[in-house]
Amino acid sequence: MFNDVGPLELVTLIVLAVLVFGPEKLPKMIQDVTRTIRKIREFSESAKADIRDELGPEFKDFEFEDLNPKTFIRKQLDNDELGLKEIRNGFDLKKEMAEVTDPAHSRESDSSAAGGSAGGSVDMTKKREKLDADEHPPYDADAT
Repeated sequence: MFNDVGPLELVTLIVLAVLVFGPEKLPKMIQDVTRTIRKIREFSESAKADIRDELGPEFKDFEFEDLNPKTFIRKQLDNDELGLKEIRNGFDLKKEMAEVTDPAHSRESDSSAAGGSAGGSVDMTKKREKLDADEHPPYDADAT
């Protein structure tokens, strides 16, 4: 709960508590606070137990921490029943990107070189000097 409170901050809180409540009332205040925290914990544990009892035996493994969206998604993605690990392990991003970028760079990818290409490749580095009379200039998306 107080994982980010450093030693200097803790000393400051203690000194501030002594100044505000006084050395005579401070032990009584600490007892009251600890008793209240203990009662809140007992109340929350009994509420959790009541909810588990009402849900029935099919929810005996139910954890309230699973209601946190991050925990829920992490638990579902780690589930082996969905087969996501096989999909994740079978996906090769470099190969997929090479298949997309190689035709644009006028190189043949490994898959097209092995199986052959159905269509011809276009040499995008070669420029023509003049267009035919009835031919429109090529559309260049980068130039517009």
